[in-house]
Order: sequence, then structure tokens, then C-alpha cells
Amino acid sequence: MNEATGVLTQFVLGLGRITLMGGEVLRSLATVRPNLREVVRQLHFIGVKSQSVVLITGGFAGMVLCAQTFFQFEKVDMGSSALAVVSVAMTGEMGPVLAGLMVAGRIGAAITAELGTMRVTEQIDALRTMATHPVDHLVVPRVLATVIAMPLLTVIAVSVGIVCAYVVGTTLLGMDGAYSIKHMAFFTDPIDLWAGLIKSVFFGAVISVIGCYRGLNCGQGAEGVGRATNQAVVHSCITILISNFFLTLFLRKFFMSLGMWG
Repeated sequence: MNEATGVLTQFVLGLGRITLMGGEVLRSLATVRPNLREVVRQLHFIGVKSQSVVLITGGFAGMVLCAQTFFQFEKVDMGSSALAVVSVAMTGEMGPVLAGLMVAGRIGAAITAELGTMRVTEQIDALRTMATHPVDHLVVPRVLATVIAMPLLTVIAVSVGIVCAYVVGTTLLGMDGAYSIKHMAFFTDPIDLWAGLIKSVFFGAVISVIGCYRGLNCGQGAEGVGRATNQAVVHSCITILISNFFLTLFLRKFFMSLGMWG
């Protein structure tokens, strides 16, 4: 019981501190001009160099989803609708979540390790000595770059997933291409894409803020950096999965209240 209480307490404290860092980022964006050169450098590292893992993940996720959906739907003579299901699922749910998980594993770990090493080698203290706020100089460019890159990576994951699913469906499963495209266009609402993009922006903020927080507050030595990196990846992935559920409900109710989502 005491152990469970301690874990819950640490979780709440960590959540509060991460939220405070998010507030510091917003404060910095409102008062300090970001270093655009550093933002572009981080955008290249986060966005361009993450394309391959997102391409592979999105492609194979779309293919396996198409195959499994077809096999189950075929039992009730609805196999031709499998690609429509893949299109809706990839656009609103699987695309942003899979892209977020991949970026959390690659970029979240890299951000934490980089900032953690800077902390261990006292480079963070040196910045403070020179009257440079670490959030302004280190955190904001990474958060901005991740928030910009995530929607682009999500579009890549969704597009590749749907295309790969279409290829598998029409070449290996014998589905009619024209009929499948018609169904995908009919059932996939543009609001599904907007919902996925909104989620991806939130996921990008979560990944970068958690990664920066863990890096700036890691323990001493290589062990401290390793532990912080592990915590950043695990906490980012869990937060993405949990928040995705609540974002799905909220966005659906929000768009329905505007009469934009039936």
C-alpha cells in the first residue's frame, strides 16, 4: 500500500513539474524570440531523419490491418469494405499514434540523452552562469521543431499506410480497386484527417516537453542519463496512448457540436 502510494505521489509530482515546464515554454514563446537557426536544425534532425522509421511503420501497419480486416469481413461477405476501414483507422487513429510512438522512441530518447549529458557535464549550469535560460535556449527550439514535424510525419504515415494497404488489397486479396477507392472516399471524412493532425500536434508537444524535462532533471553519471532516457520514452508512450482515448472523445464531441462530424 505504501509503495503504491509512493508511486502515485511521484507520478502526480512528475506530472505537475512537466506541466510547469510546458508553461515555461509558453511563457518563453510569448516573450522571447526563438532561435530560428536552432529550430531548423532540430527540425531536420526530428523530421527528416525520422521519415524512414515512420514510412516502414505506417506501411506495414496499413498492410497488416488491411489483411486482418479483409479476412474477418470476408466471413460475412463484406471483404470489399476492408480498405474503407483501413482508411478511416489510419487517418484518425493509427497514423498519429504510430507516428507518435516512433518519434517518442527515437526523438524522445535522443532529446533526453543529449540534455542529460549536458546536465551531467555541467553545461546547463554554465548557461545559467551566462544568464541564459535553458528553457529559452534548449527546450523551446526542440518543442517547436517536434510540434512542426509531427503533423508532417503523421501525413506520411497515413499516406503510406493507405497506399500499401491498397496495393495489398488489390494485388494479393483480389479486391476491386475502383470500388475500394470509392468506398474510402465515401467513408473517410476530412474531419478525420483534421482530428489526426490535432492529435499529432499534441503528441509532439508531449514528447518534446517530457524529453526535455527528464533530460534537464536527470541524475548524475551515465546511470542517471540512462534512467532518465528510459523514463522519457516510457512516459511519453503511455501518455500518447492514454491521451489518444480522451482526445478522440473530445474531438468527436467538439466537431459534432459544430455540425462538422456526423
